[in-house]
Amino acid sequence: MNFIDICAGCGGLSSGLIKAGFIPLLLNDNNKDCCASLKLNHPNSIIINNSFENIDFNSYINKCDLLVGGVPCQSFSSIGLRKGLNDNRGNLIFKFIELISIIQPKIFMIENVKGLLSINKGSIFKLIIDELIKLSLYQINYKCLNSFNYQVPQKRERVFIVGFLKSLNKIYEFPKEIPEKKLLKDVLLNVPLSNGAKYSNEKIKLFKLLKQGECWINLPIELQKEYLKNSFNSSGGKRGILARLSLEKPSLTLLCSPSQKQTERCHPLEERPLNIREYARIQTFPDNYQFIGSLTSQYKQIGNAVPVELAYHLGLSFKKLLI
Repeated sequence: MNFIDICAGCGGLSSGLIKAGFIPLLLNDNNKDCCASLKLNHPNSIIINNSFENIDFNSYINKCDLLVGGVPCQSFSSIGLRKGLNDNRGNLIFKFIELISIIQPKIFMIENVKGLLSINKGSIFKLIIDELIKLSLYQINYKCLNSFNYQVPQKRERVFIVGFLKSLNKIYEFPKEIPEKKLLKDVLLNVPLSNGAKYSNEKIKLFKLLKQGECWINLPIELQKEYLKNSFNSSGGKRGILARLSLEKPSLTLLCSPSQKQTERCHPLEERPLNIREYARIQTFPDNYQFIGSLTSQYKQIGNAVPVELAYHLGLSFKKLLI
């Protein structure tokens, strides 16, 4: 069983599929650091550093079992500006649908943020599903999955759209949730040393006041106002600010930086951000998986990845359609 991974990032999705028994035909991303990470960890794979719109896929027509794409999701993120289709990155989903019609894989999967379901009151998501239905060859399924339910020590919700050829005469079921959950205490011990971001002295003093699992709301009111400034009076979406993680819980969703005001992920026991290897552990990358590029680039690569274990369980569910 083979697969092509478009917008593969640093390889979280690819690694999980390989673990499930799939062989990569092609791994693609337009970011040079991501491709360098892919080449280092998957040295026997064909890797192309380019926008997938510029790649000739004719040699893969009717030869691909599984086509997957983590097409850029910033346009649909609840944290971002949610420009959706007004952003060129949002239109890449429709370019990916065109690619499906060209290659005609047996199975395809599109991965995106949960915000895709709700932007413009769901009209964009409906448009995407309608375009996929127009391909006529495929049965379409979709579901929002939380990585925490698949042996990933992190609350991370993503939408997965899966299509498979009607001619396979199968019924697809998304992977069943795993009863045994992993918490941070299961992965943050004995972590290999690595580089990491730093906090300012001001921020270190504030984190010393917070216990595991607490955030800015647990500070004295005057410190809350001083730290949040104008954001103090805004509503919702602020529990990730000045957040100290807890060993007894899963991590909050890892983002592209562990130390900015909206994305703070403080170590449960120390007054510092999670470092690179801790980020990788929480995303269920093995300790020997290496990331190329600046510290900022490495955080971004890991934060954008599909957790390896979630990808593995998805891969097992796809195998059932092909066997």
